[in-house]
Amino acid sequence: MTVAHDRDQELAFDRFVREVEPRLRRALVAAYGPDTGRDATVDALGWAWANWDRMEALDNPAGYLYRVGQTKAREARRPLRSVTPEPAAVDDRAPWVEPELEPALLALTEPQRVAVVLCHGFQWTHREVAELLDVSSSTVQNHVERGLAHLRRALEVHDA
Repeated sequence: MTVAHDRDQELAFDRFVREVEPRLRRALVAAYGPDTGRDATVDALGWAWANWDRMEALDNPAGYLYRVGQTKAREARRPLRSVTPEPAAVDDRAPWVEPELEPALLALTEPQRVAVVLCHGFQWTHREVAELLDVSSSTVQNHVERGLAHLRRALEVHDA
């Protein structure tokens, strides 16, 4: 390999990370909490760099890395602590959050929690979530609907 080829590979990977990392991190944090989610993101991106030649050929590299991150998170075997912002990230300007929201989110299945947090917390479309999770948009819609129904029951929110 030439130095120019190596530099091109580095630039391509840097572009890839800038595009994929925020979405991947949000999805893994939604699934496993801030600490494990961030660690899983770093591990998945490290794996991507070590296997960059394979990554470039994938149809859905972000979805593949999400699954790599899931494996890394499960290997860590850390309990899910929180899906809400860390105390240091919260200040007087932060919006009020229902205290029972976090336990209610933690009671959802992992696919429901990921779909609800990404669609309603981060304003992702069903299609974006489906692409990342490598499932259909209708599957994401089902996860969101079931997750929201569970949250409404848990938080005792009734339609007017």
